[in-house]
Amino acid sequence: MSASSPPIIVFDLDGTLVDTAPDLISALNHVLAREDLPPVPLAAARNMIGAGARKLLERGLEVDGRAVSVGELDRLTKVFVDYYAEHIADGSRPFDGLEAALDRLAAKGHRFAVCTNKLEWLSKLLLDRLGLTPRFAAICGQDTFGVAKPDPAFLRETVARAGGRLPGAIMVGDAGPDVGVARRAQVPVIGVDFGYTDVPMTELKPDRLISHMRDLPDAVANLSAA
Repeated sequence: MSASSPPIIVFDLDGTLVDTAPDLISALNHVLAREDLPPVPLAAARNMIGAGARKLLERGLEVDGRAVSVGELDRLTKVFVDYYAEHIADGSRPFDGLEAALDRLAAKGHRFAVCTNKLEWLSKLLLDRLGLTPRFAAICGQDTFGVAKPDPAFLRETVARAGGRLPGAIMVGDAGPDVGVARRAQVPVIGVDFGYTDVPMTELKPDRLISHMRDLPDAVANLSAA
Protein backbone atom coordinates (compact mmCIF):
# COMPACT_ATOMS: atom_id res chain seq x y z
CA MET A 1 0.00 0.00 0.00
CA SER A 2 1.23 3.52 -0.72
CA ALA A 3 1.97 6.09 1.95
CA SER A 4 -1.15 8.00 0.83
CA SER A 5 -3.51 5.05 1.25
CA PRO A 6 -6.30 5.39 3.84
CA PRO A 7 -5.28 3.93 7.23
CA ILE A 8 -5.77 0.21 7.74
CA ILE A 9 -8.18 -0.35 10.65
CA VAL A 10 -7.38 -3.17 13.05
CA PHE A 11 -10.17 -4.50 15.25
CA ASP A 12 -10.33 -6.50 18.42
CA LEU A 13 -12.99 -9.22 18.08
CA ASP A 14 -14.84 -10.10 21.30
CA GLY A 15 -16.67 -7.06 22.64
CA THR A 16 -15.68 -4.88 19.68
CA LEU A 17 -16.84 -6.46 16.43
CA VAL A 18 -19.07 -9.15 17.87
CA ASP A 19 -21.09 -9.56 21.07
CA THR A 20 -19.75 -13.03 21.87
CA ALA A 21 -20.64 -13.05 25.57
CA PRO A 22 -23.72 -15.32 25.28
CA ASP A 23 -21.79 -18.21 23.72
CA LEU A 24 -18.58 -17.73 25.72
CA ILE A 25 -20.42 -17.72 29.04
CA SER A 26 -22.55 -20.66 27.92
CA ALA A 27 -19.35 -22.62 27.28
CA LEU A 28 -17.94 -21.52 30.64
CA ASN A 29 -21.08 -22.65 32.42
CA HIS A 30 -20.96 -25.97 30.56
CA VAL A 31 -17.53 -26.60 32.06
CA LEU A 32 -18.60 -25.41 35.51
CA ALA A 33 -21.63 -27.73 35.45
CA ARG A 34 -19.38 -30.69 34.60
CA GLU A 35 -17.31 -29.79 37.64
CA ASP A 36 -20.44 -29.58 39.86
CA LEU A 37 -20.00 -25.83 40.25
CA PRO A 38 -22.80 -23.23 39.99
CA PRO A 39 -23.19 -21.22 36.79
CA VAL A 40 -21.94 -17.66 36.44
CA PRO A 41 -24.66 -15.17 35.44
CA LEU A 42 -24.14 -13.59 32.01
CA ALA A 43 -24.23 -10.01 33.30
CA ALA A 44 -21.66 -10.72 35.99
CA ALA A 45 -19.35 -12.63 33.66
CA ARG A 46 -19.13 -10.22 30.70
CA ASN A 47 -16.07 -8.48 32.08
CA MET A 48 -14.24 -11.79 32.51
CA ILE A 49 -13.94 -11.99 28.70
CA GLY A 50 -11.03 -10.65 26.70
CA ALA A 51 -7.86 -12.57 27.59
CA GLY A 52 -8.62 -15.88 25.89
CA ALA A 53 -10.41 -19.09 26.86
CA ARG A 54 -7.89 -20.19 29.48
CA LYS A 55 -8.08 -16.92 31.42
CA LEU A 56 -11.88 -16.91 31.19
CA LEU A 57 -11.93 -20.38 32.73
CA GLU A 58 -9.57 -19.31 35.50
CA ARG A 59 -11.74 -16.33 36.31
CA GLY A 60 -14.90 -18.44 36.24
CA LEU A 61 -13.39 -21.00 38.61
CA GLU A 62 -12.19 -18.25 40.95
CA VAL A 63 -15.79 -17.09 41.45
CA ASP A 64 -16.39 -20.27 43.45
CA GLY A 65 -12.94 -20.20 45.03
CA ARG A 66 -11.76 -23.16 42.95
CA ALA A 67 -8.04 -23.42 42.21
CA VAL A 68 -6.80 -26.05 39.75
CA SER A 69 -3.43 -27.35 38.63
CA VAL A 70 -1.94 -26.47 35.27
CA GLY A 71 -2.76 -29.95 33.99
CA GLU A 72 -6.35 -29.72 35.19
CA LEU A 73 -6.71 -26.31 33.58
CA ASP A 74 -5.40 -27.76 30.31
CA ARG A 75 -8.07 -30.47 30.48
CA LEU A 76 -10.86 -28.02 31.24
CA THR A 77 -9.70 -25.65 28.52
CA LYS A 78 -10.01 -28.44 25.96
CA VAL A 79 -13.55 -29.20 27.16
CA PHE A 80 -14.37 -25.50 26.92
CA VAL A 81 -12.95 -25.06 23.42
CA ASP A 82 -14.61 -28.20 22.07
CA TYR A 83 -18.03 -27.11 23.36
CA TYR A 84 -17.55 -23.49 22.33
CA ALA A 85 -16.56 -24.42 18.78
CA GLU A 86 -19.82 -26.34 18.37
CA HIS A 87 -21.89 -23.41 19.66
CA ILE A 88 -19.75 -20.47 18.56
CA ALA A 89 -22.51 -18.54 16.81
CA ASP A 90 -25.62 -19.71 18.65
CA GLY A 91 -26.13 -16.33 20.28
CA SER A 92 -23.16 -14.25 19.11
CA ARG A 93 -23.98 -11.38 16.77
CA PRO A 94 -22.16 -8.39 15.25
CA PHE A 95 -22.74 -5.23 17.23
CA ASP A 96 -25.50 -3.03 15.87
CA GLY A 97 -24.35 -0.85 12.99
CA LEU A 98 -21.11 -2.74 12.35
CA GLU A 99 -21.68 -3.82 8.76
CA ALA A 100 -23.00 -0.41 7.69
CA ALA A 101 -19.93 1.21 9.27
CA LEU A 102 -17.58 -1.18 7.47
CA ASP A 103 -19.37 -0.48 4.20
CA ARG A 104 -18.86 3.28 4.64
CA LEU A 105 -15.20 2.87 5.53
CA ALA A 106 -14.51 0.41 2.70
CA ALA A 107 -16.05 2.87 0.25
CA LYS A 108 -13.38 5.35 1.32
CA GLY A 109 -10.63 2.82 0.67
CA HIS A 110 -9.95 1.54 4.17
CA ARG A 111 -8.90 -2.08 4.66
CA PHE A 112 -9.56 -4.11 7.80
CA ALA A 113 -7.81 -6.68 9.99
CA VAL A 114 -8.54 -8.52 13.24
CA CYS A 115 -6.06 -8.69 16.12
CA THR A 116 -7.58 -10.75 18.94
CA ASN A 117 -6.44 -12.75 21.95
CA LYS A 118 -8.90 -15.43 20.85
CA LEU A 119 -7.38 -18.46 19.09
CA GLU A 120 -7.02 -17.85 15.36
CA TRP A 121 -9.07 -20.86 14.20
CA LEU A 122 -11.91 -19.99 16.56
CA SER A 123 -11.83 -16.38 15.38
CA LYS A 124 -12.04 -17.47 11.75
CA LEU A 125 -14.78 -19.99 12.54
CA LEU A 126 -16.87 -17.32 14.26
CA LEU A 127 -16.42 -14.76 11.49
CA ASP A 128 -17.17 -17.45 8.89
CA ARG A 129 -20.42 -18.35 10.64
CA LEU A 130 -21.41 -14.67 10.75
CA GLY A 131 -20.48 -14.09 7.11
CA LEU A 132 -17.84 -11.49 8.02
CA THR A 133 -14.59 -13.21 7.00
CA PRO A 134 -14.37 -11.70 3.48
CA ARG A 135 -14.25 -8.23 4.98
CA PHE A 136 -10.84 -8.74 6.62
CA ALA A 137 -7.43 -8.84 4.95
CA ALA A 138 -6.01 -10.70 7.97
CA ILE A 139 -7.49 -12.45 11.00
CA CYS A 140 -4.84 -13.06 13.67
CA GLY A 141 -5.18 -14.68 17.09
CA GLN A 142 -2.98 -15.18 20.13
CA ASP A 143 -1.47 -18.31 18.56
CA THR A 144 -0.78 -16.77 15.12
CA PHE A 145 2.56 -15.21 16.03
CA GLY A 146 3.03 -16.63 19.54
CA VAL A 147 2.33 -13.28 21.24
CA ALA A 148 -0.80 -11.65 22.64
CA LYS A 149 -1.97 -8.11 23.25
CA PRO A 150 -0.65 -5.80 24.58
CA ASP A 151 2.65 -6.96 23.01
CA PRO A 152 3.17 -4.47 20.13
CA ALA A 153 4.70 -7.21 17.95
CA PHE A 154 1.21 -8.69 17.64
CA LEU A 155 -0.21 -5.51 16.13
CA ARG A 156 2.84 -4.95 13.91
CA GLU A 157 2.66 -8.47 12.49
CA THR A 158 -1.12 -8.27 11.99
CA VAL A 159 -0.80 -5.04 10.01
CA ALA A 160 2.02 -6.51 7.93
CA ARG A 161 0.01 -9.66 7.16
CA ALA A 162 -2.88 -7.47 6.01
CA GLY A 163 -0.59 -5.58 3.67
CA GLY A 164 -0.78 -2.34 5.62
CA ARG A 165 1.68 0.11 7.13
CA LEU A 166 1.96 0.49 10.90
CA PRO A 167 2.35 4.30 10.77
CA GLY A 168 -0.95 4.40 8.87
CA ALA A 169 -2.92 2.07 11.16
CA ILE A 170 -5.75 2.65 13.62
CA MET A 171 -6.66 0.21 16.43
CA VAL A 172 -10.25 -0.27 17.57
CA GLY A 173 -10.98 -2.11 20.82
CA ASP A 174 -12.98 -2.37 24.01
CA ALA A 175 -10.44 -3.01 26.78
CA GLY A 176 -7.03 -2.34 28.28
CA PRO A 177 -5.04 -4.75 26.07
CA ASP A 178 -6.33 -2.93 22.98
CA VAL A 179 -5.35 0.50 24.23
CA GLY A 180 -2.09 -0.94 25.52
CA VAL A 181 -1.06 -2.57 22.24
CA ALA A 182 -1.87 0.63 20.33
CA ARG A 183 0.13 2.81 22.70
CA ARG A 184 3.14 0.47 22.58
CA ALA A 185 2.99 0.29 18.80
CA GLN A 186 2.51 4.07 18.65
CA VAL A 187 -0.71 4.05 16.67
CA PRO A 188 -3.96 5.86 17.53
CA VAL A 189 -6.77 3.92 19.17
CA ILE A 190 -10.55 4.21 19.11
CA GLY A 191 -12.26 2.78 22.17
CA VAL A 192 -15.80 1.38 22.24
CA ASP A 193 -17.71 1.60 25.50
CA PHE A 194 -20.11 -1.31 24.87
CA GLY A 195 -17.64 -4.19 25.21
CA TYR A 196 -16.07 -6.23 27.99
CA THR A 197 -13.72 -4.50 30.39
CA ASP A 198 -13.24 -4.30 34.16
CA VAL A 199 -11.78 -0.80 33.72
CA PRO A 200 -14.17 1.70 32.08
CA MET A 201 -12.96 2.73 28.63
CA THR A 202 -13.15 6.39 29.65
CA GLU A 203 -10.42 5.71 32.24
CA LEU A 204 -8.21 4.05 29.62
CA LYS A 205 -8.21 7.30 27.64
CA PRO A 206 -8.35 6.18 24.00
CA ASP A 207 -7.78 8.83 21.35
CA ARG A 208 -11.45 8.69 20.43
CA LEU A 209 -14.40 7.03 22.20
CA ILE A 210 -17.59 5.78 20.55
CA SER A 211 -20.79 4.32 21.96
CA HIS A 212 -22.21 2.88 18.73
CA MET A 213 -20.68 1.51 15.55
CA ARG A 214 -22.47 4.14 13.47
CA ASP A 215 -20.01 6.65 14.96
CA LEU A 216 -16.93 4.71 13.83
CA PRO A 217 -16.52 6.24 10.34
CA ASP A 218 -16.54 9.78 11.74
CA ALA A 219 -14.07 8.82 14.48
CA VAL A 220 -11.75 7.31 11.86
CA ALA A 221 -12.05 10.40 9.64
CA ASN A 222 -11.34 12.64 12.62
CA LEU A 223 -8.21 10.72 13.56
CA SER A 224 -7.02 10.52 9.95
CA ALA A 225 -7.29 14.30 9.64
CA ALA A 226 -5.51 15.00 12.94
